[in-house]
This record gives sequence, structure tokens and C-alpha cells, in this order.
Amino acid sequence: MLERMTAARQLSTADAAILRQQKFAEGERPETEEEALKWLAKEYGLEFTTLDDVEPDRELLSLFPARVLLKEELLPLRRTNGTVEVATARLFATQGLDTLKTLTGLRIKPTLAPAEAIRREMKKHLGVGADTIDTLDEGAPLQVVDEGGEEDGNLDSAAEDASIIRFVNQVLSDAIELRASDIHLEPFEEELRIRYRIDGVLQEVPVPAQIKRFQPAIVSRVKILSHLNIAEKRLPQDGRIKIRLANAEVDIRVSIIPMLHGEAVVMRLLRQNATLLGMNQLGMDERDLKLFNRVLALPHGIILVTGPTGSGKTTTLYSSLRCMDGNRLNISTVEDPIEYHLAAASQVQVFDKIGMSFAAALRSLLRQDPDVVMLGEIRDGETARIAVQAALTGHLVLSTLHTNDAPASITRLINIGVEPYLISAGW
Repeated sequence: MLERMTAARQLSTADAAILRQQKFAEGERPETEEEALKWLAKEYGLEFTTLDDVEPDRELLSLFPARVLLKEELLPLRRTNGTVEVATARLFATQGLDTLKTLTGLRIKPTLAPAEAIRREMKKHLGVGADTIDTLDEGAPLQVVDEGGEEDGNLDSAAEDASIIRFVNQVLSDAIELRASDIHLEPFEEELRIRYRIDGVLQEVPVPAQIKRFQPAIVSRVKILSHLNIAEKRLPQDGRIKIRLANAEVDIRVSIIPMLHGEAVVMRLLRQNATLLGMNQLGMDERDLKLFNRVLALPHGIILVTGPTGSGKTTTLYSSLRCMDGNRLNISTVEDPIEYHLAAASQVQVFDKIGMSFAAALRSLLRQDPDVVMLGEIRDGETARIAVQAALTGHLVLSTLHTNDAPASITRLINIGVEPYLISAGW
């Protein structure tokens, strides 16, 4: 068998494909990767596994450089009698297996498994950015300052380290790919936990255990991207990042606040080029949809969409604007940030730092003779009062309000300073 394996090492990927075709010439040829791998396992006396019921040994994984495992798509499974079984989908690409043997001095035995299954398990057990953290561990020059100590100029250069930049980019791209709405970086005494909010539920992301060492540099990198002060660790800070990934623009709101064991970071992901849903795709039943469309057809009044964070309030408003006749109506929006681009609407971006608040923008926009005004959110009493007044003077106003249900919106408006008689008049 060893002679046959040695000969097989000389085969290229193309040679392997020709060999498989020859072997299946008289019978059924493999139609999937799994069928081909099963045949190769039988031909060369190897094991085949789908990895569904295999739990890799974490202690064994720590013996191998993560960057090599990820690059070559190799997953160490178990060690038996001094031999390490390594899952691979590329039997004839022996460079990776040889590298592992050279680096560790251990005997390596290949076990065949589908490439997708290997990638899934590696992400699960090695964590996001494992190859990057592995590189940082070897790069001794990187010095990370102590969170509780004096300021150290090395932190600025550490945040600009190529590996730190790559790690933060990996976290952002991974969250966007999984369609997460939020990223949480949470510092604890012994670990830095990363969680994504997907479909409203927080899910912990596997990360390398040694990531805690690089926590200050990672947070500083986020601050640099957000144009925040990296030297300020005592006060909360808010910022914004705008990135482009695969022709999709994503606006990221960043909130940083000091905690007991470091600074916690929460990033809200807002996809600007996401596909708008139609009214029929919002999940309303037929009766509610007819009622909502009838309200949208009114010439004036105020429509408030309520619900907890991530429940689809803004999506509902945009779908409502999309179904309106932009040629007949003057439609304007005031948003922070502008999440979707509407061809038939005039959209205004809020800039609080220069005094362009929701209230100021809405007050000026009402002089532009709008028929329909959409406010991204009613945050304060001044904005609420102007919105209600606009609804009473011939405009249709649409906005969101942070309450858990519709009845609570009345109490919420009163609490932020809207007079009860205005609420009853606009209802």
C-alpha cells in the first residue's frame, strides 16, 4: 500500500481525475465529490467520513499551526498509537500533509472527507480569524498595553498591524455574510467573547482562545475605523464605519463603552443596498394588509410603526413608500443613516454634529411642500411635536417608535412631551 501511496503522490489533480474516469469506465462514474472520495478511500485502503459524528480533539488541534490547516484545508481528528488522523479532500495534494509532518514530527494518516464539511468543522473549532491570531502569536514584536495601565504609544501601531487589520476585516465580512444585524465584542477576565445577532438571536462565534491578548489592539482598530479617540478609555464613544463588500455598501454604527475588564464594542450593521421587500412579502395577513393599504392612501395623518429592535419597522416603512406613486406625490425622508436608496424620494441624512438633527431637518423639509414625509425614528419630544403638527396640516407622516407594541406608543409620545390633545387630534 505504501508503494501505491508513494506513486499516487506523483499524480497531479488532473491525473487523479483521469484515473477516476478510467476506473469508472466500465461502471457508474462518480457524480459527486462524496462518491469520488468514497471510491478513493476504498481504492487506497483509507477511511471516509462525513464528519457529522466526529468531534476533533481540541488539544490535538492546538499542536498544529492554524494558518497551515486553513490554507491546506486539513483537519486533525484524533491521535492513535502515535499516528494522527487528518481529514482531507485532496489526497493527491500532499504538500500540506508533508508540512504537518515536518512541523510536528508526528506520523500523519489521511482520512478522506468532503471539503465543505472540513471547512464547516474548521470554522467551528478553530474560530474566526484563527490563522491571523496564529500569525500574531508568532510575531513577538507586537506589544499590547495593559487596559488598566498608563497609555502606551505602541497601541496605535499595534492597531495598524496588518494581522489586526485582517482579523477585524474577517469579523466584519463574516458577520455580513451571515446576515447578522449586530456584532458584540464583550471583554471578560479570561476571554474576549464575540457574538453575532442573527434573526434577532445572539449567537456566540468560535474564536481562538489567545485572542484575549490582543483585545486592546482590536478595540483600537475599531476606533480608528470609526474616527474615534483611541487614547480615551474612560468615557463611552459613538462612531460610524462605512464599508463596501462585494458591491454592497454597509453602514456600521459603533458604540464603545468601558467595562470592568476592558471596553465593550457593539456594531450595528445596516445594509444600504439590500433588496426592498414588496408589501405582500411583509408577512401581514390579508385583512391587515388591506387595512394598512387603506391607511397609506389617506392624504394626511401620522402612521407609527412600533416594535422592538430588529422587528422590521424600517423595512415596513420603506416598503410602504415603494408602493406609493412617486410621480404624483412629493415624497421626502429624514434618516440616520439612509438605509435604502429610493429613486422616487428626496432623502435627507441627519448630521447631529453640525446641528442637522431630526427636528431641524424635518422643520426645513416641511418648507419643501412634501405630500409624504418619512422619519427614520422619533427620538425626542421636539421631533414628535413637529411630526404631529405636520400630520395635522395636510401631510402624511410615517415614522418608527421604539415601543414593544402599538398601544404603548400613546404613553411613549406623552412621556417625551407631546400634548395629549395633539395626540387625540392626530389619531
